[in-house]
Amino acid sequence: MRCGILCHLLWLWSFLSYSQAVPIRKIQDDARTLIKTIITRINGISLTQSVSSKQKVTGLNLIPVLQSGMSLSRIDEALVIYQQVLTSLPSRSMIQIGNDLENLRDLFQLLAESKNCPLRKAGGLETLKSLGYVMETSDYTMEVVTLSRLQKSLQNLQQQIDRGLLC
Repeated sequence: MRCGILCHLLWLWSFLSYSQAVPIRKIQDDARTLIKTIITRINGISLTQSVSSKQKVTGLNLIPVLQSGMSLSRIDEALVIYQQVLTSLPSRSMIQIGNDLENLRDLFQLLAESKNCPLRKAGGLETLKSLGYVMETSDYTMEVVTLSRLQKSLQNLQQQIDRGLLC
């Protein structure tokens, strides 16, 4: 009787302990699809059409633009900043984009784990505090600049995924 239960538990354990890793290609494809979705959402917001992404706005230089060759840690840090800024804005569409960015961060976390890259705990709260005054005075400007920079960053990130991400 004891052997039967023990054997049954061992048999069950073998199924529970077996886990198949998600292929890196699948994670990259999901990230590309999510990036396209976020860009489509940004394009659907008409206010981004009126401002150039190269335009300088005083006080908003803390909002990053992702460049090619950035590490997964740096990408995660930038996405945290975008996520926190967008979710702090009053527009409902910003919340959805913020949620999409959280999902994108999760995909990059999986990529980092698959490459054995430790990601530092991203802390964008300092940046959000630094932007507090600007956010209080001009939500519209903050929204336009953040979305245009995010769109540019996502386009760069999409190309970087195709070339390979750095640890």
